[in-house]
Amino acid sequence: MTGRPERGGAADRFSHGAPGPDGAPYRAGFACFVGRPNAGKSTLTNAIIGQKIAITSNKPQTTRHIIRGVLHRPDSQLVLVDTPGLHRPRTLLGERLNDLVRQTWSEVDVIGLCIPADEAVGRGDRFITGEMAELKATLVAVVTKTDLVDRKRLAEQLLAVSELADFAAVVPVSAVSGHQVETLVDVMTGYLPPSPQLYPDDMLTDDPEQVMVAELIREAALEGVRDELPHSIAVVVEEMIPEEHFIKIFADLYIERPSQKAIVIGARGSRLKDVGIRARKQIEELLGSKVYLDLHVRVAKDWQRDPKQLRKLGF
Repeated sequence: MTGRPERGGAADRFSHGAPGPDGAPYRAGFACFVGRPNAGKSTLTNAIIGQKIAITSNKPQTTRHIIRGVLHRPDSQLVLVDTPGLHRPRTLLGERLNDLVRQTWSEVDVIGLCIPADEAVGRGDRFITGEMAELKATLVAVVTKTDLVDRKRLAEQLLAVSELADFAAVVPVSAVSGHQVETLVDVMTGYLPPSPQLYPDDMLTDDPEQVMVAELIREAALEGVRDELPHSIAVVVEEMIPEEHFIKIFADLYIERPSQKAIVIGARGSRLKDVGIRARKQIEELLGSKVYLDLHVRVAKDWQRDPKQLRKLGF
């Protein structure tokens, strides 16, 4: 994972982490959530960090970039790595995202396998569990979306999930209601190694602002478009120019075919205008400043399959 600080090296510039009140060592390390698309991984990451660092959508395969969020506690530092969902790739982009996922799995200390409480354990869950069998990371099962089922259904799901593998723990949570989120953090941090603090106290994410702004624009663009379009949309922030009272942001939305351009723009520009309104609100919250957002839609023919276009778009 590019940008991961080394323990005991550059990290020593920051706090070494004092032992907890019970004399236990300070712990710090990396964790990630894995699971089928729409298992609630990004929503749970945001709930734990307490701030939106990962975009969410009801469309599968929304996450495309590795994003790290840092949770600071008196006795530990949990670095959550939000990754794309492992899926059957149909494009070069899909293959690269899967490679990114597997690389992340091999480097983290704890992995939380997310399985929704309201969906039966399926082949996808068993496949992902099998993929992680040889990893060094501690494996924790996380039954998500518990707010959507009753106690009987939850008990049945917990039993079914526990039979998938020899998990270190099985934790039911709801990112929406906050139920058991703190318990999950306790469990995951307990399996982190003793370590100095890895990131400074004021850092919530190590992702560049331009990448986060681009992701917020893409999230807004995913709303209300046809099912096949979300995978065709990419966003690149070309410029962010600080002015006296606001920030000017110039961004391009890329799609793969000219016919998709009209869908994204909408009648008389109505949909693109809505994208700008939704994205600007989120970006202003992120940056703490008023924002002028200038959006343009451009065609990059079959960019998901073109190595040259993928490099240009940051993949």
